[in-house]
Amino acid sequence: MGTMGKAFYNVGFWIRETGQALDRLGCRLQGKNHFREQLSRHRTLMNVFDKAPSVDKGAFVAPNASITGDVHVGRGSSIWYGCVLRGDANSITVGAGTNIQDNALVHVAKTNLSGKVLPTVIGDNVTIGHSAVLHGCTVEDEAYIGTSATVLDGAHVEKHAMVASGALVRQNTRIPSGEVWGGNPAKFLRKVTEEERVFFSSSAVEYSNLAQVHATENAKNLDEAEFKKLLNKKNARDTEYDSVLDDLTLPENVPKAA
Repeated sequence: MGTMGKAFYNVGFWIRETGQALDRLGCRLQGKNHFREQLSRHRTLMNVFDKAPSVDKGAFVAPNASITGDVHVGRGSSIWYGCVLRGDANSITVGAGTNIQDNALVHVAKTNLSGKVLPTVIGDNVTIGHSAVLHGCTVEDEAYIGTSATVLDGAHVEKHAMVASGALVRQNTRIPSGEVWGGNPAKFLRKVTEEERVFFSSSAVEYSNLAQVHATENAKNLDEAEFKKLLNKKNARDTEYDSVLDDLTLPENVPKAA
């Protein structure tokens, strides 16, 4: 967006804000008989106090995700739909190439029972499954956190370690490199296999590539999306029409089209 584009954007933003303020004022004047349309105030990136999120240009953040406060997201990482990263009481750091999947929650701890300051630190090429919860913990590079797993304050998941789906990792637990832990509370189950270790890396790469597809689609305006939808429908009709023609058996005296 160039200088002129930014200027138009800012003017448009303030006009809309003024319009909404006037609408609210009008509703108050009308009293209980007013009609009020509820407008979404969602912001993907939001400051808290003097803390502002920092997201690399090469990262993907879904439009309905929430990144608030002191949060850093590295290059090639992806924050998927419905995720919340809330860095208000402390900081959250997400490395490069990491994927935090749909509806996951990442928060921090200002202090805990031991009085420690606990940010949340997530390394490079980490996979965090759907609806997982990470709170004031550390997850090293190429670790794997399963779907709906919970990792609590002071826990430390080392490189190439795996937390199984649904597991609860209690406070101050350390999961050594190359081990699979699961259950409630989480306990050692077995060693990570070589196939799983390869999967940890490939999962991160695949999600990074997939994120670029979603980023491209989300960048389109409504007119582009609607045009593409209509074009796809037309192509589908043309293909169906051609297939019907191919199935027709014409009389011998009627020549087929070349």
